[in-house]
Amino acid sequence: MKAVEISSFGGPRVLRICERPRPEPTAGEVLVRVSTAGVARADTLQRQGKYPPPQGASDIPGLDVAGCVESIGPGVQNIQPGQRVCAILAGGGYAEYCVAPQQQVLPIPENWTEIEAATLPENIFTAFDNLITRAGLKSGESALIHGGTSGVGSMAIMLAKAWNARVIATAGSQEKCRACRDFGSDAAINYREGDFVEAARAFTSGHGVDVVLDLVGGAYLARNLDALALEGCISIIATQGGRTAELDIGRLMMKRARIMGSTMRARTPSQKGEVAARLLKQVWPLLPSKTVIRPAIDRVYPLQEAWRAHERMESGEHIGKIVLTIDR
Repeated sequence: MKAVEISSFGGPRVLRICERPRPEPTAGEVLVRVSTAGVARADTLQRQGKYPPPQGASDIPGLDVAGCVESIGPGVQNIQPGQRVCAILAGGGYAEYCVAPQQQVLPIPENWTEIEAATLPENIFTAFDNLITRAGLKSGESALIHGGTSGVGSMAIMLAKAWNARVIATAGSQEKCRACRDFGSDAAINYREGDFVEAARAFTSGHGVDVVLDLVGGAYLARNLDALALEGCISIIATQGGRTAELDIGRLMMKRARIMGSTMRARTPSQKGEVAARLLKQVWPLLPSKTVIRPAIDRVYPLQEAWRAHERMESGEHIGKIVLTIDR
């Protein structure tokens, strides 16, 4: 099968098309004939040698795919060959075929194409688990979402609105702020021109936001705490701005706040399956209408131009998800 491999660590041009043996599903696994694959920030970090795949995972990049079930391994239940599915992976998505544990496979929602469905797995698993399940965002509360035009950020805005929360998002240009509002954000602040702490406090009439979804880390930690309401929660899911920060613990205590972090890629199939089950019950019924939660696609590239997709990702100009298509 055709696949994209990382020939050596470095810039986007180290990505190259290669021939690899087609994987075969073992017990509990599903073989997916891939039509589309999502491009994630984690893929670019893996290409640079900064984010190796978990032990036992494919070295081929790609954390989410959409396509059709080619075959199933022993013991797989409720999934049949020919079914249209999307899946979250620990690796292996940039290829004509990939295998996924059955717990990580979900049906493509009605009215969604394979290109649209490729925007779902990594983004919706991450945003839902960290914003709704773990941080506990509720109807009537407020959320500050950093990186509102990224794949995860745009999905987080839409999920928060589906939960009837009020949202303020950050982005790096006025164009991106407009895109945040198009995704459903009630307000957006250009962090290059304004102070998101002041904007968040004004947005909440001085109360502070109930949840912060942070993709930046680093120096944002203290400022996130300043923007937070009493009993609020900061959920850190990436460290694009650095892995370390100073924190006024006394201020954390006075606000009775929570700070938590998580990654999705290294979780076990069982743990990812728990997220998938909640998504299937709570979110999947909302998707066919494409009203509050809808596809957010930036650009679509053929598999052989994965390097261009990575260039686009690293330019910081993308709005929504970048998708690869697999042509046969």
